[in-house]
Amino acid sequence: MSNNNQQEPQTDESGAVEGEVLSAAEDEAVQGDAPVEDVAVLLEDARAKADEHWNETLKLRAEMDNLRKRTARELENAHKYALEKFSNELLSVVDSLEMGVAAAANEGATVETLREGSEMTLKQLLSAMEKHGIAEINPEGERFDPDNHQAMTMQETDEVEPNMVVAVFQKGYTLNDRLIRPARVVVSKAAAE
Repeated sequence: MSNNNQQEPQTDESGAVEGEVLSAAEDEAVQGDAPVEDVAVLLEDARAKADEHWNETLKLRAEMDNLRKRTARELENAHKYALEKFSNELLSVVDSLEMGVAAAANEGATVETLREGSEMTLKQLLSAMEKHGIAEINPEGERFDPDNHQAMTMQETDEVEPNMVVAVFQKGYTLNDRLIRPARVVVSKAAAE
């Protein structure tokens, strides 16, 4: 036998149960306050992160400025003092030349001693050049190479095959394998019959 005296929950027009409507209203009230607090916290976090990123940006900008200035200074110094070591090598050559000039002024100087002094000075100079990557091109007796030689004239000859360097007017030079001056040469050609 059922108990008809027990009070059943009332429903409104939408069919919602009364107790459920109150519970939903309470939840809404709670949720209504929560987003405002969350937004404030989120905003504060966002500001903190924005400040942090801004400070990092300023720090990186300062570092980049310092790096740019340091690189520019190092580049300027590299251009200014690139020849410092080579210049030091040349100082001994200058010293040797000055001693040669002084020796030539002596009454006892002979052509032989002056020649020996000049040869020693030239040897010093070539050694200094070699230390710094300057190599001599002296192609006499070699096949003509238009990449490294400049033909000044042609010479008919039967003694060597055509297109050979038979004389060097002026030696050429390379700097670290890059041509800085071609050798000026005389090139052989077949004798006319």
